[in-house]
Amino acid sequence: MGRNRPPKDPRREERIRDEIIVDANGPEEQAMGWYYYLQDTLRFPFTAHCIAERSISPLRKGDEIEILDLAPATECEHEMFVETRWDKRTLAVPLSQIEPITETDADTREAVADWHYWVEQGYEF
Repeated sequence: MGRNRPPKDPRREERIRDEIIVDANGPEEQAMGWYYYLQDTLRFPFTAHCIAERSISPLRKGDEIEILDLAPATECEHEMFVETRWDKRTLAVPLSQIEPITETDADTREAVADWHYWVEQGYEF
């Protein structure tokens, strides 16, 4: 993404290793570890705002949207996506593109921050 990586966070690294991708052998199992962690932790619906524009998404920085659910697992094999209503239909947008607003449940905010950290560190499946 061309950004400098933030410093390593040992506590977050340990939680990701021990709770999210524990026993994952290979990219597919890591993706499923993330998927099930997010599915179990995120509390839907929640309101979020766009923090970065992506060429694969219609969201613009600052847009406020309601996140309805995690996208189907088949859409999350290489990146995590969440669903929102867009133009009278359900659209999956990258989780890395949005940030929950402060009124959102603390566990949801932490889970999204965990994913952002993973992406910003350059980790991938």
